[in-house]
Amino acid sequence: MTTDVQDLYLITLVAKQYYYENRTQDEISRSLGLSRTKIGRMLKQSRDLGLVTIRINLNPSELSDLEQELKRRFGLQRALIALDHDDENSQRRSVAQLVCDNLAEILTDGATVAVGMGRNLSEVTMHLGGPKGRDCLFVSSIGGSLRAGEGLNSDHIARRFAASFNGRSETLYAPAHVGAPHLRELLLADETVRQTLNRARRADVALIGIGDCSESSYLVKMGWFTTPEIAGARMKGTVADVSGYDFLDIDGNPSAPELQGRVIGLSHEDFRHIPNVIAVASERSKTLSLLASLRSGIINTLATSAGIVRAIIEIDEARPRRQG
Repeated sequence: MTTDVQDLYLITLVAKQYYYENRTQDEISRSLGLSRTKIGRMLKQSRDLGLVTIRINLNPSELSDLEQELKRRFGLQRALIALDHDDENSQRRSVAQLVCDNLAEILTDGATVAVGMGRNLSEVTMHLGGPKGRDCLFVSSIGGSLRAGEGLNSDHIARRFAASFNGRSETLYAPAHVGAPHLRELLLADETVRQTLNRARRADVALIGIGDCSESSYLVKMGWFTTPEIAGARMKGTVADVSGYDFLDIDGNPSAPELQGRVIGLSHEDFRHIPNVIAVASERSKTLSLLASLRSGIINTLATSAGIVRAIIEIDEARPRRQG
């Protein structure tokens, strides 16, 4: 349902009076000549529309304990842990906000950021706020896909980051996925593609999404892989994909070699050489995927929810990693 300009103005006015001016719903009702029920409904709309974001911090002690345990187990630099939400969209927003805060803290003039694709990274750009005055370069680390849609493609995400940080963006002028390995090799030999990927490889920070390699994943929806291909990979123990490129088993070892060689972007090994790889995932279905990625050793910063972190620790405790 769309909201017209007049309704949006009124919803914003009600939210401002309630949250900023600390007026009660009864006071707002009387001043605007609206029922208290309608005022309550508008306040809910203000949250649903993203005009108001309510943030509740975890108990600092609990947050610190979870982060320290992740650092101990997986050698992380940082863990950005959000409060749990039942609603998937709310959870994604909560995690994204933490990533925004972290980027504002760590990015400096001249930094290069390799940017992946997907819903979680796209959500981060929705919470960046006004320009931050950093001359950063945001480079696409994976090609583009028509089926992904504008909002989820790496180049569009990179542009939105660049606009917020008063920086620059660089697009990887290649498709994200091709039908056969020999086509990929031909495109990787192109000078423009090679230069952009080399710049991404030299990044100071990388932002990546982690996939659950399920039959309902975006890899299937975008037509990169068929349902039987993904189902077959899962039957052989594959639980994660890193930026749609590399596949991992539960122990973090390379998996599903039959699916390799079709995506144009940074590889699993490329990420190992980037000083700070930030993995962003908010969906509970990605718990095993995140565990696999953590065990692989390529992640330096993890951004997810408290519930997922607890589950990762419990599973890692119950099933220690077996070296590949």
